Amino acid sequence: MTNSQIHISKMPKRKDLKSILLIGSGPIVIGQACEFDYAGSQSLRSLREDGIETILINSNPATIMTDPTMADHVYLKPLTTKSIVEILKAHPQIDAVLPTMGGQTALNLCIEADKKGIWADFGVELIGVDIDAINITEDREQFRELMLKIGIGMAPQATATSFLEGKEIAQEFGFPLVIRASYTLGGAGASIVYKPEDFDELLSYGLEISPIHEVMIDKALLGWKEYELELLRDKNDNVVIICAIENMDPMGIHTGDSITVAPAMTLSDRTYQKMRDMAIHMMRSIGDFEGGCNVQFAVSPDEKEDIIAIEINPRVSRSSALASKATGYPIAKVATKLAIGYTLDELDNQITKSTSALFEPTLDYVIVKIPRWNFDKFEGSDRTLGLQMKSVGEVMGIGRSFQEALHKATQSLEIKRNGLGADGKGYKNYEQIISKLTIPSWDRVFVIYDAIQMGIPLSRIHEITKIDMWFLKQYEELHFLEKEISKYTIATLSKELLLEAKQKGFADRQIAHMLDCYESEVYNKRTELNINRVYKLVDTCAAEFKAMTPYYYSTFEAEIEKPDGTRYVENDSIVTDKKKIVVLGSGPNRIGQGIEFDYCCVHGVLAAAECGYETIMINCNPETVSTDFDIADKLYFEPVFWEHIYDIIRHEKPEGVIVQLGGQTALKLAEKLSKYGIKIIGTSFESLDLAEDRGSFSKLLQEIDIPFPQFGVAETAEEALALSDELDFPLLVRPSYVLGGQGMKIVINKAELEEHVVDLLRKIPNNKLLLDHYLDGAIEAEADAICDGEDVYIIGIMEHIEPCGIHSGDSNATLPPFNLGELVMQQIKDHTKKIALALNTVGLINIQFAIKDEVVYIIEANPRASRTVPFIAKAYKEPYVNYATKVMLGEKKVKDFKFNPQLEGFAIKQPVFSFDKFPNVNKNLGPEMKSTGESILFIDSLKDDEFYNLYARRKMYLSK
Repeated sequence: MTNSQIHISKMPKRKDLKSILLIGSGPIVIGQACEFDYAGSQSLRSLREDGIETILINSNPATIMTDPTMADHVYLKPLTTKSIVEILKAHPQIDAVLPTMGGQTALNLCIEADKKGIWADFGVELIGVDIDAINITEDREQFRELMLKIGIGMAPQATATSFLEGKEIAQEFGFPLVIRASYTLGGAGASIVYKPEDFDELLSYGLEISPIHEVMIDKALLGWKEYELELLRDKNDNVVIICAIENMDPMGIHTGDSITVAPAMTLSDRTYQKMRDMAIHMMRSIGDFEGGCNVQFAVSPDEKEDIIAIEINPRVSRSSALASKATGYPIAKVATKLAIGYTLDELDNQITKSTSALFEPTLDYVIVKIPRWNFDKFEGSDRTLGLQMKSVGEVMGIGRSFQEALHKATQSLEIKRNGLGADGKGYKNYEQIISKLTIPSWDRVFVIYDAIQMGIPLSRIHEITKIDMWFLKQYEELHFLEKEISKYTIATLSKELLLEAKQKGFADRQIAHMLDCYESEVYNKRTELNINRVYKLVDTCAAEFKAMTPYYYSTFEAEIEKPDGTRYVENDSIVTDKKKIVVLGSGPNRIGQGIEFDYCCVHGVLAAAECGYETIMINCNPETVSTDFDIADKLYFEPVFWEHIYDIIRHEKPEGVIVQLGGQTALKLAEKLSKYGIKIIGTSFESLDLAEDRGSFSKLLQEIDIPFPQFGVAETAEEALALSDELDFPLLVRPSYVLGGQGMKIVINKAELEEHVVDLLRKIPNNKLLLDHYLDGAIEAEADAICDGEDVYIIGIMEHIEPCGIHSGDSNATLPPFNLGELVMQQIKDHTKKIALALNTVGLINIQFAIKDEVVYIIEANPRASRTVPFIAKAYKEPYVNYATKVMLGEKKVKDFKFNPQLEGFAIKQPVFSFDKFPNVNKNLGPEMKSTGESILFIDSLKDDEFYNLYARRKMYLSK
């Protein structure tokens, strides 16, 4: 009997669950990102495998989770109890609700519905968690009492529900203290208080932000080490621990902002066993439910290794997405099966297919996660890392050693660094280095290396940062290796040293920097010496059992010699003779490039598979669906970094690479691909480049007689000032090749212009700046279209409610437009078709317009997937990315599709901001994008109150 037969013959253990409601996590905000989209997508697929009807509520249009193919019924509605009641009325057959896949948003909504008696009224059961467990873990006082009762140590702490109570506790404990607000997400309202004079303000803020106006004040355990365990439990009380994650940063930095490592590196086995027992004891004590749990601990940094509990979350979390990707064990999928009554011993391990899910993963590699921040979008923000999460995304590196994984993670961040050190960008100033080590900052991961290079002793770095000596020694070894390599030239460097540098994760670029030669010379030398990347499987079981899933990471290995004298290196990635397509992912989430590109990549992969290609995905973002192990035929969990991509392409020899679905990340690699003769599927590099180069693009518009705002290109502040005499102020200043409006600003006089241009050229040297006359008071609109080089089909035209000058990602966009006359609409259609054809577009294109006095001007064109494509696809219920991919592959022409958009009334894309994480920041909106996510709102007519409110407020935000 084969595995698949066993699988089919298994029925869900509970026959009474036929229809389940899943609550999603809504728009992406700092503290709750696409890891819940990944969990929710896995969960929906898991339920459908068992023949259960799925009903989903989620207001986020950008994600795969809300794709019509994911659930039987998808409701893109606001996450409120009113929407829940509407859905329960429409589907009286719903038996149960699963709230653990949608982050804190879903849990909070579930509790609210419970308090209002909604679940009871409709006879809906809660599965995967119980209300008591949520309440115990969220209410810090109850949680503390329970832990003390079961003998689990906690930091000295007390609860305050008033300002006065808080003051009394502080007096008793002394400083430093930690304040945490109850029922909040991503550490909102939490802070460390070092000095009594800061206490009053932070206490008030915590009480205010907590929905039940309660804070927990505890003695700060600064310098203690922090760990997380991911657990799963079934109805028979079997518990498995999927992963132990160690934070490289000690206590005091939110885990979402910490560099984390799996498996745990510096824990003695004795303490780890004790921690496991405590975690299992805690999970069993908070409630009797089947599903996932995340437990956080602090360990004292001395020989005693005292363990205390920090918190427990009875749901899948950011860390469980990371743990799933790190181990290959799909936690959300298995947690869903447990919630519907399966037991762990009945389920297959998804990767080996031959062992059971009751088997705990063991890793023969190391993973390092590094968060990605966007402080540049929040001018004046406090960049110190603390208990309140501030990162917008994350990357994960997989390597055979901590050093290799750390390097791969730093190369994945896309912050113009080639890894740790060896790129000429390190800090050289002693005071600056000490200050950055003392106050945890976003680039501390690099600063540690700079400090070692400067000769600051490890003991001093440890004393300042409290980062475990083991990690610092790993850094030091890298520094010693760099020093050693620097003594040689490319000609004299030995094979052993070059192999060691590659095994420790140094990029060819970094080695070239050390040897003072070109990257290509290092590349050629290692090819000559046969130092090539080999690919290893992520297999959950340290290769003890055969794995069936094609999920790979790269590393370097020394050659093995056979008895007959031939030498070889073992490679797990077997190349097939099928025709292949590579899809480049979009790397870490950031403002301006979020989950919408992940949606596009997943659809691109699925469409290429429908056309008979073997699909290969390259991405390094652990939060997303595109890096799920069974989306593409092969997944390479690697940095979207030239060296890694080129090696994969040489190994796999694909027909071509799709770059237009992965946002700016993939697009930036188009030039290199084109230079190396690798085919770009769809629109060519020349066309992509023409659209990016503002000067050439405007010449093209002149030739095809399309109006655009008067403009000029400047490369120095002098040129910009001279230009401003020809163009009238206000002027819009923008750099080339950036995403999310980075560096764009409206200036109204010469002093402002000079200041901004000097600042921009300092941040982005050698950039061509475009100065446009800013069309004050214009209406902004945008269109997305599919083009095959002959025909153009416009998939949607949106009008922005806010005036021109606010970045399109921060605007409320209405589909279809609500007050553009026929003349204007006709111009938009004509311009879109003309531009798409003039740019030789094959695939998707997005064009932005400014409309003034009935004339439609072009702001910019992007021949790639845009942020709005998923929104239009959801609003019109059409799989546009699937169609566009088939056009790119040359499988279909535009005229082969029967387009049938369905939308009654209007759909509005509403931006969502995370300003609450940066209380002192100017919240005005302008040409630089600041929103972290979006939701979709459907209205029947323009008389709707919500539309009226948006329209009335439209001018409030514009900042000149």
